[in-house]
Order: sequence, then C-alpha cells, then structure tokens
Amino acid sequence: MLKQQSHIVAPIPDELRTRALYTVNELRERGKADKIAIDKLFELIVEMTDNGLDFFFLEPLRRLNASSMLMGMARMGISSMLKGSKMVVHKVLKKLDDRSLAAILDFIEEIIHEPEPAS
Repeated sequence: MLKQQSHIVAPIPDELRTRALYTVNELRERGKADKIAIDKLFELIVEMTDNGLDFFFLEPLRRLNASSMLMGMARMGISSMLKGSKMVVHKVLKKLDDRSLAAILDFIEEIIHEPEPAS
C-alpha cells in the first residue's frame, strides 16, 4: 500500500531490519498480545523511532557540518521527543488485543524493505 503513495524513506542498519522481521515473525507465531509480546514490540518500536529521529533530524545537521554545540542541542531535543514517544507508545501497547497486535505487525512488515541492488 505504501509503495502506491508518495513516501519518505529512512535507512536502518541491516541488523535492525533482520531483528525487526524476526520479531514480527516470532510475535505473529505466538499470536498473543501478552506482556512478553508487548515488551518486545515496545523495544522494537522505540529503536526504530530512535533510528528515524536520528536520520531525519541529525543527519541533515551532520551533512551541514553543524557545530558540536548545535548537535548537542539537537540531540537534547530529540531525546525529549523520544521520551514523549516512549510514554505514548507504552500506553497504547498496554491496551493491545491480539487483533491489534497483528495489525501493528502488518504495518511494521509494510514499512521495512530490503536494500535495492546497486546499479
């Protein structure tokens, strides 16, 4: 569905992609929105969010050779955003049922793509 729309892209390390897809498969097989699933999903979402925040906010500054003071201020702001996001994600995930878990797992699979071969 996303590929039929305009979209933005954030690269993630291969290790995170592999772990994310493994976690999705593991949680899908379990099929239960229990504490273990919620904790694993929370950690995955936080790490993916942290990765995206770094790419969209810090990477442009790195490419502009921003000063260490500006980078520090940006990191502090991003840290605050991540803390707020964690609270919201945790609150939402605590109320997950099995069907909602499956929907989130589908979404994660939809947004993760393998690298395209170099031309």
